[in-house]
Amino acid sequence: MTRASYTAAVVGGGAAGVATALGLAKAGADVLLAAPPHRPLGHAADTRTAALFAGSIDFLKNVGTWTAVEPHSAPIGAIRIIDDTGALLRAPEVVFTADEVGLDAFGWNVPNHALVSALLAAAAAPDSRITVLETAGIDRVEPGAKAVRLLSREGETFEARLVAGADGRNSMCRAAAGIATRSWRYEQAAVVATFRHTRSHRGISTEFHRPAGPFTTVPLPGLRSSLVWVERPGEAQRLAALDDTAFREALERRLQGLLGSIGEVTPRAMFPLSGLTANTFGQNRIALLGEAGHVIPPIGAQGLNLGLRDAATLAECVASALAAGRDPGGAETLEAYSAGRRGDVGSRIATVDVLNRSLISGVLPIHLVRGLGLVALKAVAPLRRLAIREGLQPSGTLPALLMPDGARLLAERARPAAPRDSAA
Repeated sequence: MTRASYTAAVVGGGAAGVATALGLAKAGADVLLAAPPHRPLGHAADTRTAALFAGSIDFLKNVGTWTAVEPHSAPIGAIRIIDDTGALLRAPEVVFTADEVGLDAFGWNVPNHALVSALLAAAAAPDSRITVLETAGIDRVEPGAKAVRLLSREGETFEARLVAGADGRNSMCRAAAGIATRSWRYEQAAVVATFRHTRSHRGISTEFHRPAGPFTTVPLPGLRSSLVWVERPGEAQRLAALDDTAFREALERRLQGLLGSIGEVTPRAMFPLSGLTANTFGQNRIALLGEAGHVIPPIGAQGLNLGLRDAATLAECVASALAAGRDPGGAETLEAYSAGRRGDVGSRIATVDVLNRSLISGVLPIHLVRGLGLVALKAVAPLRRLAIREGLQPSGTLPALLMPDGARLLAERARPAAPRDSAA
């Protein structure tokens, strides 16, 4: 029978939510994970992928899931940017390579369904400190002075000293915490799919900068790639509605022969581009993670990397609180978490927003500045290396779970300090 009271509860069964549960368990918390039933890997309907950088891969290693995810994933050894804006001043093609910064790969392109399946398997392991509650949903989230009360749709009630809300952009947890947001929309939509092709991608992720937005292909194992095709909403809707043959032809034209002939394409999904950021990432015993706290367009592969950094940072804050005998859901813990995420989230949102708006703007000086920036990145090696490092992860001290051997480091930080010898 499911226990009624926990150190922490996680609401949300996506990658960010399950990763958060695993991180909190590594920090020494007893965790309830409230998530919807997950379809088996062999029946995957979710064709989305995420390009995960080195710190995120270390997170997966630290929570024991990378060996299950790696066979489904492909390394990204280089990132190529092609100016396809048709501007008078066309910027040169720029290629960033992982070996420029001493890496074998920038990261790996990971299928979402394989990732969530591996994370859930780790969460369900007998020694995980996690109770997985398969539920149709959480109906009520009620913060109190000492705990948060959760009511499931099945009528079960639970309490936790800390709730991690990873329940998406329309987060019930965020509303229950009384956290306000700032949101905005772009006149763009993205079409996503995976596809086969006849020419090798050579481990290179390619981003075409176009007036409607970026058009990006990211390597998958073998002769396969994932696609994020950003267009104006009407054109995106038209593309998503094409039959397979017509879509393959359109995709092949847009790729300009880069990947040869296009083969099988998975069913397309389309979603509008928007942005959101919470005014704070923790309040009233509730911490926000993933899209509950920030929504960012699929540009520069920042979304899930941010969510895993949320999970690692919250685990760090909870480990420190438990080691010091403090309340893991108290104001001090949540203020430390929010402060730890504010700069990273804010800088990523601002960078992606500026880049995206520079593409869709019709103002010539903006295009000139963007083009000159790409020229500088191509010509000035130290500037290019700095851009690579900042794009991969924020500068400064990293949470333990984003570092090699981070599980051991976090366990040490969660261990209460030995009492001082009071003898004279």
